[in-house]
Amino acid sequence: MSATPSALERLFDLLAMRTSNRSTPGGTPREGRRLAFQIGERMSSIPSGGAGARGTPASGVPAASGPAGGTPVADAPAAGRPTAGAPASDTRKRQALELFRGLPRRYDLLSAALSFGQDPRWRRALVQALAPAPGARVLDVATGTGMVAAELLARCDDCTVVGLDQSPEMLSAARARFDGDRSELGRRVALVEGEAEALPFADASFDALTFTYLLRYVDDPAATMRELARVLSPGGRISSLEFGVPPWPPARAAWRFYTTVGLPLLGRLASREWAEVGRFLGPSIRGFYARHPLERIVGYWREAGLSEVRVRRMSLGGGVVISAEKAAGTGDARGA
Repeated sequence: MSATPSALERLFDLLAMRTSNRSTPGGTPREGRRLAFQIGERMSSIPSGGAGARGTPASGVPAASGPAGGTPVADAPAAGRPTAGAPASDTRKRQALELFRGLPRRYDLLSAALSFGQDPRWRRALVQALAPAPGARVLDVATGTGMVAAELLARCDDCTVVGLDQSPEMLSAARARFDGDRSELGRRVALVEGEAEALPFADASFDALTFTYLLRYVDDPAATMRELARVLSPGGRISSLEFGVPPWPPARAAWRFYTTVGLPLLGRLASREWAEVGRFLGPSIRGFYARHPLERIVGYWREAGLSEVRVRRMSLGGGVVISAEKAAGTGDARGA
């Protein structure tokens, strides 16, 4: 079924991209990018507006997929990838890409099982906190296998969702999820490879935004929050899900035992890749909050121009859902 003109217009607005004159942290101007998406039987290209747009991505790297079947678009570049000659990605990012490379198979099942069913519950709470309006344009950052994107589509009438992730393997699993959905839901989602620190979208492109388990994998959480807020429309809603460390001492002791002993052991029973996750996760979470206490993270949100910040600890603090809105009339917070 072809999308209606109004749906097409919303997607075109949502995916509109333009050349930015601002510099990346390394000082290199961000180049223009273009993406094309297939909607039903219609195809429309969105130009970058600049001569610096890159060409076809490296073979075998799925850069983007469109609604209604997830057909890869050959000339859609891998958004957010460094250009030739750019400095190598930081160690934390390389570790994250390597860690997630072997996880997409059975990811949904094992993430639920190893969290004793809490991970799906937290994701539902994330979407509930966002509460997008019908017809909203939603960006799901760190979409992974598309679990939050699917929940958004199921809960929000006539919403369109763009799922962005830096892992080609995770996006491939998300693509398989939506390829199998031939209903209208599968035609309201597009998948893009890119990085949260350099989103390939114009300012104020989205009405709502979610991100999941993201901030531990970026070098500068405060700068990343400003970048996320940049693409959110004034008055738009934003919500996130991160792992947490329980504040109550008995719960914290149990959490410490599980992440130190239980999770590595159970991960080893699942696969070599999940064993690595089991060893990595506890120290990663503890180290993150040692560098960025929750109160400081809330400060990053406010400094990015977000107001009415609400924090909900779940499962005795093992999961943390944060939500806020971008104040009406708030401009670009990148220089804040």
